Amino acid sequence: MQTFQCVCQSKLFFGSTHCVSCDRTVAMCPACRKVSAMEPQTDGTWICQHKGCKTKLRPCQNRLDHAACNRGVRVDDEQELCTTCRLNQVIPDLTVDGNLEKWKRLEAAKRRVLFMVEKIGLPIGMPGQEELLPLRFEFKADDAEPVSTGHSEGLIVINIKEADSVHREQTRVEFGEPQRTLVGHFRHELGHYYWDLLVKPKLLKEFRELFGNEEAPTYADAQQIYYQKGARPDWREAFISGYATMHPWEDFAETFATYLDMVAIVFTAQHFGRVNVDVDLNEFDAMVKAYGEIGIVANEFNREIGLLDLVPEVFSKPVIEKLRFIHRLGNRSANRDSSPEQASGRQA
Repeated sequence: MQTFQCVCQSKLFFGSTHCVSCDRTVAMCPACRKVSAMEPQTDGTWICQHKGCKTKLRPCQNRLDHAACNRGVRVDDEQELCTTCRLNQVIPDLTVDGNLEKWKRLEAAKRRVLFMVEKIGLPIGMPGQEELLPLRFEFKADDAEPVSTGHSEGLIVINIKEADSVHREQTRVEFGEPQRTLVGHFRHELGHYYWDLLVKPKLLKEFRELFGNEEAPTYADAQQIYYQKGARPDWREAFISGYATMHPWEDFAETFATYLDMVAIVFTAQHFGRVNVDVDLNEFDAMVKAYGEIGIVANEFNREIGLLDLVPEVFSKPVIEKLRFIHRLGNRSANRDSSPEQASGRQA
């Protein structure tokens, strides 16, 4: 992720709520899409101080009530919540000890992932929109019935215990995953959402040529076979992960998540001047090459202090073509109105 700049010239970060140097109030402005210093007004509103913006805003209600958001809302917007928070249908019971902190971690991951999704031009269906499948979130805890993380028809459900780092690491080891993170969960489940939104209506033929026929076997049959026999032993030849071998839907979601990983890492490395060439994120082959170069360096940094590899994947030719298909989804959508700021007015 990129950094931003306060009016005092200090760095601001994507999740900043205050400048650590001058203590000014800070928020993400929906107009200029910058994390910027805010000038408080006597009526409780803000004026964005990013150069040339000066948009009048008010805090997202989740910031006021729970310190769970750092985004602003335009004063002429009738909604109390920012465009990211209003996607929530269910949040955890905040009277339960620990749930507020878990929810804050989920929201932080969701904001980060959706920011990059918007940056590459993918549309986000907002509540009340008719032309796009609305994207919704439910963050729930196990009750009498266990909560399964997954997606169905635009609804992404995430069990809040995934925000518990101990549980998440135990699950990662149990399933033999190279990584298991909150941003990874959001990226994977968004892959299912974009399959429904962009692939299913118009691109099934091209999808099936790369990923296989999602109707044969059925998802239920494929799931049963996978959990009985595990991933096929040669999965690295054509898949991004063992889990991707289960069914074409999961192959797409895993590949989609990896594509978002790649874009985010290359974008971040560029911002900090850590890529030797000027990579245009619209140029797929150049981005794949840069990602590999960054991965070598980043993995060695992590190994020096005993952490897991940042970039664990090695892309085979079939995987590169699957990633290219997803890259074209962003290009096809780039000319559409994909920003929820402008639009606002269950697979496993």
